Amino acid sequence: MRKLPAVEHARAVMQQGMDWGMWKWIMEKKRVRETADRARAALNELEKKVKTAWSPELKSAYNQLLAENRHSKRSRKSSTGNGSQPTDAQLLAAIKQIIAADDRAYNAHEDAEEVFAEAEASMSTSKARDGARMALEAYQLHEAAIRQAEELAKSNLSAAASAWQTSAKNPG
Repeated sequence: MRKLPAVEHARAVMQQGMDWGMWKWIMEKKRVRETADRARAALNELEKKVKTAWSPELKSAYNQLLAENRHSKRSRKSSTGNGSQPTDAQLLAAIKQIIAADDRAYNAHEDAEEVFAEAEASMSTSKARDGARMALEAYQLHEAAIRQAEELAKSNLSAAASAWQTSAKNPG
């Protein structure tokens, strides 16, 4: 996976922010927000490009398992779902790992956002630093999820996905 300039810039800003006092955080909060938003958008765009490159069978299998997970739980947390089970356990496991990685990254971004909002509301330097640490972790998790999606695209699971699609349509 190539390094994204927006993410590298956000990392640098968050690292610098670990040493800032409250006044610096107050003065820089708009720039930090814009930088973080650009980094997240860049990661989301790369993730979209990677998943767009998947075979139609992989996309369909992923979307079906994701839909089953969303129907069974309110949030994007992973679960086994109640639908047809793929005949290829390797494919099922790979897609579930991708969904779980996506969920961890999404939740990490949201948690960092919440901590930054709390820091701003309470004017807390320590919470702002916690938010910066959490944002750095969220970038790592999102990049790891994208790498997993790239690996799935490179692997030879397209045939397994096609077989899974056939079995899901004809479960009997």
